[in-house]
Amino acid sequence: MDIIYTFIVLLFGLIIGSFLNVCIYRIPRQESIAWPGSHCPDCGYVLKWYDLFPVLSYIFLGGKCRQCRSHISWRYPLVEALTGMLFVLAYRYDGLSAGLIVHLVFLCLLVVIAFIDLEHLIIPNKLVLPGTVLGLLFTLITHSPTPISGFLSALGAGLFFFIIWFFYPQGMGEGDIKLALMLGAFLGWPLIPIAIFIAALSGTIVGVIYITTKGGGRKTQIPFGTFLAFGSVVALFYGERLVSSYLRLIGWQ
Repeated sequence: MDIIYTFIVLLFGLIIGSFLNVCIYRIPRQESIAWPGSHCPDCGYVLKWYDLFPVLSYIFLGGKCRQCRSHISWRYPLVEALTGMLFVLAYRYDGLSAGLIVHLVFLCLLVVIAFIDLEHLIIPNKLVLPGTVLGLLFTLITHSPTPISGFLSALGAGLFFFIIWFFYPQGMGEGDIKLALMLGAFLGWPLIPIAIFIAALSGTIVGVIYITTKGGGRKTQIPFGTFLAFGSVVALFYGERLVSSYLRLIGWQ
């Protein structure tokens, strides 16, 4: 039965990933995510049901629109496959529980925010502000993190990023501050500092590689929200192990 449940969760994740693609494309453009139906942005061709199979349709169409043969971004199958994989990870982590629903919502928010920031260097308020409220409300249901931990972690992470932005506004966007609030609400203590540390480390490594190979300088903009999303996923699924390993390393456990 576990294999069947895993397959169902994977299939569900692939389907949701298709919807997340709609959000990633339309939200930055201030378009409705409900209407009109999925269509080619170049020729307006309305996708039929057989064009909407996650990942498979992209492969069968050779990454091109059925009507005008214009190129379809690699982002579409990537988001679908990534969402499916993250859903399976969440299922393996939570099982069939209330925590699974909470984490699926959290992961969906992270995927949309990560790819919007990657492409447009913005983090929409309509995602992070309701997301913060949802995260705090979910703590009242699951108590993981506890309501106090979620609230204080959101406040602490937001304040930490605000201080950085206040003294060095070129290195931090206001959207990152609001995203930190949401991450703190969902992750709580001690996972939020792990998420921030991993984000900073991975962002620095990628930034150095990008500047070295592509050119640029200290003013080169890095989509830090994307790295915060990555750090949050690692912290969510592996943060407790990382904390235990660190405590054992320093002899506190």
